Amino acid sequence: MAKEKEVKNGHHYDASDISVLEGLDPVRRRPGMYIGTTGPEGLHHLVWEIFDNSRDEAMGGFCDDIEVVLLPNNRIRVADNGRGVPVDIHKKTKVSALETVMTTLHAGGKFGGEGYKVSGGLHGVGASVVNALSIYCKAEVHKDGGKYIQEYSQGKKKASVKKIGSSKLHGTIITFEPDQEIFKDIKFDLSTIINHIRQQAYLVKKLKVSIIDARGWDNKKGLDDSDVFYFRDLGIELPSTSFYFEGGLISLIKYYNKFQKPLHDHIFYVEKELDGVMVEIALQYVDDIVDRIIPFANNIHTAEGGTHVTGFKTALTRTLNTYCKKNEMMKDSEGGFTGDDVLEGLTAVISVKLREIQFEGQTKAKLGSMEAQGAVGTIFGEAFAAFLEENPDEAKAIINKSILALKARKAAKAAKDSVLRKGALEGMTLPGKLADCQSKSAEDSELFLVEGDSAGGSAKQGRDRRTQAILPLRGKILNVERARIDKMLASKEVRALVIAMGTSIGDTFDLSKMRYHKIIIATDADVDGAHIRTLLLTLFYRYFRQVVDAGYIYIAQPPLYKIKRGKEVSYAYSDEEKIKIIGKETDVSEIQAVNDEEPLPDLPLSKGEEKGGGLESKQSTKIHIQRYKGLGEMNPEELWETTMDPAHRVLKKVNIDDAEEANKIFEILMGSEVPPRKSFIQSNAKLAEIDI
Repeated sequence: MAKEKEVKNGHHYDASDISVLEGLDPVRRRPGMYIGTTGPEGLHHLVWEIFDNSRDEAMGGFCDDIEVVLLPNNRIRVADNGRGVPVDIHKKTKVSALETVMTTLHAGGKFGGEGYKVSGGLHGVGASVVNALSIYCKAEVHKDGGKYIQEYSQGKKKASVKKIGSSKLHGTIITFEPDQEIFKDIKFDLSTIINHIRQQAYLVKKLKVSIIDARGWDNKKGLDDSDVFYFRDLGIELPSTSFYFEGGLISLIKYYNKFQKPLHDHIFYVEKELDGVMVEIALQYVDDIVDRIIPFANNIHTAEGGTHVTGFKTALTRTLNTYCKKNEMMKDSEGGFTGDDVLEGLTAVISVKLREIQFEGQTKAKLGSMEAQGAVGTIFGEAFAAFLEENPDEAKAIINKSILALKARKAAKAAKDSVLRKGALEGMTLPGKLADCQSKSAEDSELFLVEGDSAGGSAKQGRDRRTQAILPLRGKILNVERARIDKMLASKEVRALVIAMGTSIGDTFDLSKMRYHKIIIATDADVDGAHIRTLLLTLFYRYFRQVVDAGYIYIAQPPLYKIKRGKEVSYAYSDEEKIKIIGKETDVSEIQAVNDEEPLPDLPLSKGEEKGGGLESKQSTKIHIQRYKGLGEMNPEELWETTMDPAHRVLKKVNIDDAEEANKIFEILMGSEVPPRKSFIQSNAKLAEIDI
């Protein structure tokens, strides 16, 4: 009796149901598996993949000049003077090695042999993935006296590799244009590219890297970038930025701390190899309460840390505890330092290089190589212990900083426990002025942080009580940029917010206990409102970073104007929108400004009328304009219609695309150092939109 076919979910399930994707088809089918996302971050990841190949040549000592060009039509061109991708026939694939690298997953010079002793690439997907996700791609190789090219589209070659001339140069040029079928919004951000490449330039000593913005290039002369090796040799004047650093990690530490007050001038630095792992670390303590650890593995920024960071933190805590105990710098009753104590005020760059490297995940955000942990712990521990012995003044400053952090931690824990315990004893697990919502589902619940009691009253009346909670904030909350938890929780407004969120704070923070998955900051559209919004964002960034990372913070966008034409009511969120609603053909005589201070729009006058005269002479006007100075001027219905109704409101989601840049901005705007803030204001004053 023949066996029946296996039935799965009511359908036959056999070998015919198994899909086998050829070539680079898997990349196009599931791009997120290879570049993380098809949004802006994934788009820029394409640049990093190609740049990393050139940088790996530099790490091996084969290249010292890389050029990145943003071309018109969403194209990126990366050129390096490395060895050039091999173009001879590959024994296994029977085609050029260049074609193999560009069109085959897991093909490259980083899996074995002596092509690369150290590289950022492990999975070998860089060039081929970029090729697969590009509508156009061209590889140009200068090698062994010849010039070779091959072009591709969506990962497939247009023709075989061919030699198009002779060349005395050596290196590789990759030009690609992302495919709009994959990336819906193709917009390369120059500052993102500059920041990333600056970081890489610090990590590879004596490497010159140039970035040219040629997107505005009007190629009337019909110049071809293939006629030159480096785009800059075309002799066109275009915006450009170049980096070249002799100092390596020490220079990078100075860059990160340029707006900080160092606690010691002597920057710690060590570079040493152990068991095949090259370890390079630089650090300096500053007068601040946050830490900045910037880790790299084979020059790839591992934003989520990994084994090298674990080894560093363990060795740092152990070394400082040992030194402190040996020199009797702490009372026995104070116990010892925890990891958090010794991290306060620390700026450190950790760079490891391994021949066989393992990352957790395709996007290489976390290092998984266990040998890195032991190598970093041993090398850093020994070198840092020697540094403390040889530099007693630096050691004293660091130890005193950590002792201060230890005392503050204990005081903060006592204050936090007191606040939470007090709230429970008084039956005030939620603050009294919070108008909570009925829903118990965090996914459906929203918390509006509203400026002022007046606006808070309108919001409470106009809200959807089922899902929307209101917490009025009176005045400006404490600037927490340099405030520890004990001082922070002494503020009634901050304490009310912490209790309302339900996550607790500090070492007992628990994101899963978050009571609202939307926290909406609703402040007035004026300078004071912007200041309050900045103070709240500082609070969330410093003490509730996981809430920001989870995408729970939003900024409400209330309208600036209410425009009434007869019975028709419209709201304008900008001056441009106001003009569009009114209509440029409207006479000034038809408009009545409800607010005396509100200037009339620049519209044509009727014949024989003067500005102002028409308004006084006409009693029956058709258009009324009201300029909202604050949320408190809105009645509950208006606030609901414009700012709170999910069907019509406009919310801005708060994201942190570049955490280090965000950190720097918070330090400048909210820190204690006045000169950097003054410089920032002077540099950006012309960009400010002032509402007079």
